[in-house]
Amino acid sequence: MTNQPTFQSAFPYQSDVLSLPVTDLDVASKWYCRHFGMTEVERKESPCPSVILERDGVRIGFAINGGDASQDGAAILVNDIHSLKDEFEANGVDVAELSVDRRDGQEFYVFFVVAPDGLCYYVHEPKTGEDF
Repeated sequence: MTNQPTFQSAFPYQSDVLSLPVTDLDVASKWYCRHFGMTEVERKESPCPSVILERDGVRIGFAINGGDASQDGAAILVNDIHSLKDEFEANGVDVAELSVDRRDGQEFYVFFVVAPDGLCYYVHEPKTGEDF
């Protein structure tokens, strides 16, 4: 394991990890920067108002696009999920319990976060045999 938890990649639940639906870009940007350790890297007004945030080279975007945040979110592949869970909790994020998920013949450490905007995140890391 590394000393610093990192995001490895992000995959949308619906169609686009760069336009997850929110109602206020400023509120979203501030919350994800403060609580997920992200940095705002881009803002656009067209084709709809949007903001792109980044952590460890992984980009997640938010847009005022009329979508239903409660039906969207992203799966975020990370390394050092235990430390990331601790980091999120220290930043005031309400994090679900760490568990093991089995899919496609592989096991993953996972936890879920439902952000205040209603978006849900499935944070996961492949299980490599070390103790839970």
